[in-house]
Amino acid sequence: MDKKNINNVKLGENVKIFDFVNLYGCSIGDNTKIGTFVEIQKNASVGKNCKISSHTFICEGVHIEDDVFIGHNVTFINDKHPRSVNPDGQMQTEADWKVVETFIRKGSSIGSSATILCGITVGENAIVGAGAVVTKDVPPNTIVAGVPAKVIKKNLT
Repeated sequence: MDKKNINNVKLGENVKIFDFVNLYGCSIGDNTKIGTFVEIQKNASVGKNCKISSHTFICEGVHIEDDVFIGHNVTFINDKHPRSVNPDGQMQTEADWKVVETFIRKGSSIGSSATILCGITVGENAIVGAGAVVTKDVPPNTIVAGVPAKVIKKNLT
């Protein structure tokens, strides 16, 4: 089996993948660790030197840059108005909706059980507190927390 191209996954060097992980059509950079019970979908990307903790869901359209920490049970969302069926009652297909991309910039950290709505950019070196629901962009070098997430500290260095 070609470990570099399982289910069309592009794996960098020294990637560590734990048990019960579902990866397909994504890319993962060098030295990244993927915890147990993680799913990373097609057209998602994870950079180098990242840690993706267990029970995390990274959907299509999520782009995680280098040196990022993702805590346990983090959920990303890629659709602003999800529906199972169209107005005519027919099941939706990929043609019926548009992926809204999300960007997690270099060096940032997302706390456990955070939910990141689509169309968001978490800035470089920012921190999202555990349990936060991020509904808008997070500026670089800030800490956000709460529901919805609000800035609680600026100018981290």
